[in-house]
Amino acid sequence: MCHNASYRGETKLPPSVSVPVKLIRTSYHVAKRLLDVVGALAGLLILVPLTLFVAIAIRLDTPGPILFKQTRVGLGGRPFSCWKFRSMIVKAESIKDELLHLNESSGPAFKITDDPRITKVGRVIRRYSIDEMPQVINVLEGSMSLVGPRPPLPGEVSQYTEDQLFRLSVKPGLTCLWQISGRSDISFDEWMKLDEIYVKTMSFWTDLKIIFHTIPAVLSGRGAK
Repeated sequence: MCHNASYRGETKLPPSVSVPVKLIRTSYHVAKRLLDVVGALAGLLILVPLTLFVAIAIRLDTPGPILFKQTRVGLGGRPFSCWKFRSMIVKAESIKDELLHLNESSGPAFKITDDPRITKVGRVIRRYSIDEMPQVINVLEGSMSLVGPRPPLPGEVSQYTEDQLFRLSVKPGLTCLWQISGRSDISFDEWMKLDEIYVKTMSFWTDLKIIFHTIPAVLSGRGAK
């Protein structure tokens, strides 16, 4: 039912790196985790019909599994399995190198307009971030949070500067300031700056505000690739 992206080795946060992180009180950790669990469970219940519809559409669109499992880098540089609805052809990972010259991102991330690996259904679910819905599983298991920097690929982390490793000092999230500020329409440096702002100012109310603004941002489809 799922496709596993191959990954070898680990990307660890170097102990010598000093990450500019605001100290987080235990009460915030508890409140954030409670918000994660309640929000993820509510999302699972509310989105069951849409989930079933998307699963059927993916199955009918192209051969292959419905879910896609990919290794991403989380808190402290630890790799974890990140779940998504499959939005690309099965061999997408194997032909990525052939498309690197088309990369439109100004940094380590890989983004191209009209990616030929994306399926017809994939274009729709990626535009509205529906492909990310299975990550509520990651939120429930604790490898992700509802709000936090988007989880990077190991290959992207290997190209980070020491100043960019701060992103690994908090749990990655389903949504973030980047998600509600234009996604791929903003540069990599601007993306990193938004994540830095979040890490330095994160609070329960900030998380609620980002969640609140995520719905209209996602429905607009702005910055999707």
